[in-house]
Amino acid sequence: MSRTSFNGGWQFRAKFNPFAELGRITIPYQDVTLPHDAMIGRARDPQLHLGAGTAYFPGGAYEYRKTFDVPEDLAGKRVVFEFEGVYRDAMIHVNGDYAGQRPYGYSRFLIDATDLVRAGGENEIHVDARNHGDGRWYTGAGIYRDVWMHVLEPVHFGIDGIRIRTPDIEPARAMTDVEITVVNDTAALRTVDVRSEIADPSGEVVASGASRVTLLAGESAVTRHRLYVPSPALWNVGTPRLYTCSTELRDQNEQQLETRTISFGIRRLQLDPRAGLRINGETVKLRGACVHHDNGILGAATVAAAEERRVRILKEAGFNAIRSAHNPISPAMLDACDRLGMFVLDEAFDVWTHDKTNFGYAVDFPEWWERDLEAMVATDFNHPSVILYSIGNEIPETGTPIGGVWGRRLAEKVRSLDDTRYVTNAINGMLAVMPDVMAMMQQPDTPSDSTDGPGINTLMADVGDFMNMIGSSEPVTRKTAESFGVLDVAGMNYLESRYETDRDLFPNRIILGTETFPGRIDRNWQLVLRNDHVIGDFTWTGWDYLGEVGIGRARYPDDEAPGAALSGDYPWLAAWCGDVDITGYRRPASYYRETVFGLRSGPYISVQRPERYGQIVELGPWTWSDSISSWSWDGFDGKPIKVEVYSDADEVELLINGRSAGRQPAGPEHRFRCEFDTVFEPGTVVAVAYRRGREAGRFSLTSATGPVTLSAVTDRSVVRADTSDLAFVDILLVDGAGNPFTMDRDVTVEVDGPGILMGLGSANPATEEGFGASTWRTFDGRALAVIRPTGPGSIRVAVTSKECEPIDLIIEAG
Repeated sequence: MSRTSFNGGWQFRAKFNPFAELGRITIPYQDVTLPHDAMIGRARDPQLHLGAGTAYFPGGAYEYRKTFDVPEDLAGKRVVFEFEGVYRDAMIHVNGDYAGQRPYGYSRFLIDATDLVRAGGENEIHVDARNHGDGRWYTGAGIYRDVWMHVLEPVHFGIDGIRIRTPDIEPARAMTDVEITVVNDTAALRTVDVRSEIADPSGEVVASGASRVTLLAGESAVTRHRLYVPSPALWNVGTPRLYTCSTELRDQNEQQLETRTISFGIRRLQLDPRAGLRINGETVKLRGACVHHDNGILGAATVAAAEERRVRILKEAGFNAIRSAHNPISPAMLDACDRLGMFVLDEAFDVWTHDKTNFGYAVDFPEWWERDLEAMVATDFNHPSVILYSIGNEIPETGTPIGGVWGRRLAEKVRSLDDTRYVTNAINGMLAVMPDVMAMMQQPDTPSDSTDGPGINTLMADVGDFMNMIGSSEPVTRKTAESFGVLDVAGMNYLESRYETDRDLFPNRIILGTETFPGRIDRNWQLVLRNDHVIGDFTWTGWDYLGEVGIGRARYPDDEAPGAALSGDYPWLAAWCGDVDITGYRRPASYYRETVFGLRSGPYISVQRPERYGQIVELGPWTWSDSISSWSWDGFDGKPIKVEVYSDADEVELLINGRSAGRQPAGPEHRFRCEFDTVFEPGTVVAVAYRRGREAGRFSLTSATGPVTLSAVTDRSVVRADTSDLAFVDILLVDGAGNPFTMDRDVTVEVDGPGILMGLGSANPATEEGFGASTWRTFDGRALAVIRPTGPGSIRVAVTSKECEPIDLIIEAG
């Protein structure tokens, strides 16, 4: 078999209907390289109905085409196209004939084009995609993940035909079960030899085995190699050791028909309510980040280098697990999690039979759910990073008997495909009993002197408390019992009030906080540490994302009316609730979480924006404080300012230009933070942490002064000369000593040589700027440029801004 990238040479345009637009000028095609997001370049519509969900990007219909040659010698061989993801309702035609389709926008799928391609001539493949009113967040559109072309010999391995298990692991050896599916597409009996070799992380072959397989005409067969790896090097997030299994197929004349190499890890999973989740015998608590699939300024385009960068930054921020909210994760991100060491909770669906949008997946779910689960598991099976499958997110049906039936179907289907991982479902107790909640909301507020407690309006003032009150109620306990009961792990969204009560009500129930509010991590993490049956916490969200705009914004009465909608009005663009912003820069909440996790010993300073000092602010459940880590506030000399310090130490002293601004208690008893109300003075601010009276660490910020200077730093000066690699250029406004400004200016990026500017933007969550421009305004003094190589050679990147010395960078593509 040959498997080659099919990403190059495509053309794209908005869908053109020649019948409806007869006589009009044809819409021209544009050359594109996959992965490609057809939505990110569109103009946003401030009046778009329900536009906050998609960041005010409108839906549409799109078409792609590509011409390709099939050599004459491929006649008689099977030709299959592998699409890792097309959003949405993909329709595939080859040489004008229908080849296949896939409604779900997140599933990997195969198109067998053997009977449609013409060997010895030019061929055309055509892909239609459309999205409209079907996403609760920014979905992107088009062929946004990789495409591959498989050419298969008449006798070959199945495309997903090699599956590796490690069911028996001991210090001296690990038994590795290599399951191999061989397919005979010929009309005759065939006998072949199959051989497998396992190499350790250093490349040394440590085990091998062989078998002979006879196949009837037109049939397939499974052969297994039980191979024993001596002194196995185990995979874990701290030691992501990967083995490779190379499997070879030969005919009786010793001619090689195919060879394939699979990476895998050797690791053991165990689960019980006393020891919790164990990896290789050691209890692990999941420090989890929920992540959507978009790549910020790149839109939904899933380029391998961008996926790896996200995993690397999240791991550096203290996370050890990712939840793919709320759809199957990309193969590129799985590869990165395997290599870098990150656990994965892979989630299948956001809806089952009840839709959450006007034109969502629910209409296709009854017919396609099994195939979509099969695609997810087939993609994940050999990846050691995957430890949990989620069959849904906040599914309303989970509070009904029929929802229990569906949950059992899905859970058992997953187990039939892969019994080596655990099954969960991210259940929201309030949504599971929404009819009861709606009835409650019709009741007037309870008088304050009543003994019945606060009414619905009072409770809704704190959404988190309200959701927990509902979630811990008897109706939720009763109505979700079956839906939780079909799972290995009870996934709970915003239900930390159940963690300890369920220990007594359901002593065999193992709980995972599949979605939690960022501002509650200190209390939630104590619950995780205190309870063996609670195996971790996943925050909403680890990485900021496009769409569901402004749910994490700080709301000021001067900007919007009291009681404003949960989402922000146009020009809000991002959710603004991530620990990491859409450019990959860690926000203050990330350092606070790192402190709570016990991974940061020193203090951290974050400063509330002085222009907002004294204003009333409403902080929603997904909101962090309106602060950044900076001591550069031009024009605020001598004016009041609030300084936040995060620390696990007993107390913190704040020094401004060497003078003490006071001491405050910190540590767990004070929610790992303290706040200083002081006066801004340019210079240096220092937080000194004390533990038992002795200094335990310090952190400082220095004001930027003098002329503004451009800084542009690339994450790598050498990249691969192919379109799956990227270079990320961080652009900052700094002074001569490198101290960052918070002021903003327009920056322009130009690229010469074998590369293109794939993206330019900032983390500004509310901007009218359009992606695809070569000029963008910084946000808090920062911007990000993404460079994509198009071939080998030197790529010149020029970064300019008014009144600043220009910067030239050279990136070598080799």
